[in-house]
Parts: sequence; structure tokens; C-alpha cells
Amino acid sequence: MNLTEKFDRYPLTFGTTPIEYLPRLTQACGGRVEIYAKRDDCNSGLAMGGNKLRKLEYIVPDALASGADTLVSIGGVQSNHTRMVAATAAKIGMKCRLVQESWVPHDDAVYDRVGNILLTRLMGADSRIVDDGFDIGIRKSWQDAMESVRAGGGIPYGIPAGASVHKFGGLGYVAFADEVRAQEAELGFQFDYVVVCVVTGSTQAGMIVGFKADGRAHRVIGIDASGTLGKTRKQVTEIARNTAELIELGVEITDDDIYINPDYAYPAYGVPSNETNEAIRLAARTEAMITDPVYEGKSMQGMIDLIRKRHFPDGSKILYSHLGGAPALNGYSDIYRNG
Repeated sequence: MNLTEKFDRYPLTFGTTPIEYLPRLTQACGGRVEIYAKRDDCNSGLAMGGNKLRKLEYIVPDALASGADTLVSIGGVQSNHTRMVAATAAKIGMKCRLVQESWVPHDDAVYDRVGNILLTRLMGADSRIVDDGFDIGIRKSWQDAMESVRAGGGIPYGIPAGASVHKFGGLGYVAFADEVRAQEAELGFQFDYVVVCVVTGSTQAGMIVGFKADGRAHRVIGIDASGTLGKTRKQVTEIARNTAELIELGVEITDDDIYINPDYAYPAYGVPSNETNEAIRLAARTEAMITDPVYEGKSMQGMIDLIRKRHFPDGSKILYSHLGGAPALNGYSDIYRNG
């Protein structure tokens, strides 16, 4: 099954990412279920990789065909997405104009000069911080940035936050589901659940569409890290339905296909709770698997808590989607300075 074969893809990743069994984390969580990780954090040599590159592989052909000379995107100060847009622009020889909004109420002294934003600027992107707060929708500051590129004689190609609300934004994670199915055939078993962090929505939405093809959409467990559950659920639903139509899936995406757990987004987007920090430490100390305080730490926290609460039946095989994001840890150095 290849649900995305008719779409152009520009290779930015190494290809299929490994699935790794996590025996020590499995035991630390009680041993009643088996935990595996799909290592999309190790998917590329471009600036430490991550899930956004899967999406950008299907967006770049359209950007190249458009005649644009500048990729324009938006995210928070420690955005993984803007780092990957900067990397993509460098790789394909385009300019890059980025808006870094002040999405996170975080006062670490080095927050705006290390981690993702440091790498972004190192790759030559024109990255400008603005004071606007967090929101997952289309932003005026992003539209203003595209206008400023035009005013300077450039030709912008807009990529919204997370590459999510884009015609092709869901395709990368439809392809992820195809990839997992092929790996399951080699492993000799199917995963019972897939756990994934959700904020702007197209990663989970793509998975929902991809796994809908074999009746498992509702087994994609979205762990919300946005703290804006209503907006996030609406956006995931829209992206999933538009993507299903785009690939001509032939099956309707229903509300029952979309599972988002809001219990771990506290206290706010980009602000880790004590429980998030303990989950980050547990994954690091059992498997040397590094998760971050904005995204993967919260989905790790959610998965661990749901396992301990017996949410998953005994014997379940759970696939944790590691989407990357470790550079953001540098912006939270005060929290983790002693481990």
C-alpha cells in the first residue's frame, strides 16, 4: 500500500526511520505493555532532523515549481519547524524569512539565543522575534513577513506554522503510516496503539488518514501539548478530511477517528510541568532517548501516565512517535542544569 505515490516528493530525509524496542522503559512502566519508538528524530542529516522534514518533502516540489526565491514561515522562539524550514531553504538554495513569535512565557536568560533559533540563524535565515503570543492558526505577522519579502523584490513561498495548514501538509504522515505497515510486516506483528504529540495538527492528522486505510485511525493517541484543545481538534479534523480527499482515500474521516487527550498540556504551551520533566528524565535514564519540554516530553509523560493507569490492555504493543525537538532543551538550561 502506497497512499502518497502520485505526489511529488523532494528527498530531505534518509528514508525509512528505525523502530526501536525500549526494554528498560517498558520495565520502568511496569512491563505489562511493550514500548517501541519510531525514531523520526534521527531521520536526516539536515540540522538534527525531525518530523517537519517529512512534511516539507511534499511541500518543496510545489515551492520550487512556484518560482519563489524565499521560504517564509513562522513558529515560536524555540520552533523545531522554523529550524527545519531554514535547513530546507539552505539545502535547496532559497532564502529564508522567519517570524519567531513569543509563544512561551519562559524567562531563561539564554532562551532566545541557543537551541533551535541559534541553528536557524547559523543556516542563514533572516529570523525576527515578535511579541505576539501563542495561537495555532494563520497569523498576521506571517502574512506581513511575506509582504515584506515582496516589498524587497523577492518572491515568497508561505509555509504556515508546523507546515500544517498547507494543502500538502498532511502527506508526510500518511506516508509514515505506509512505512509503519511495511515495518510491521517485517516485525511480524501490528502495533495496537501509536502515541504522538499534537499541536498544529498535521502530524496526527496525516497518521489518522494513513491508518484509516486499515481501520486503525482511532488507535492514534494524540497527546495535546497546545493547551487549546478546541482549536487543535478542529484543525486536526480539517487537515485529516482535506488530506483524505486529496489522496482520494474513499473513506470519510469521522469524529470517532480523532482521539486527542488534553490532560498533559498543563501549565501552558512550551512550559513543562514537574511531571513532564520527570518523564524526560525517565526516558533519558532508561534508554538515553532525549525528549524535549515542549513536545516529546509531554507525549512521553502522557504515554507513561496512561500505561500506569492501565489505559492500554495488558500485552499491548505501543509505538511512541519520537518527532525530534531536542535542541529546544538548551533554552531550558536552568531546569535541567543538574540533570
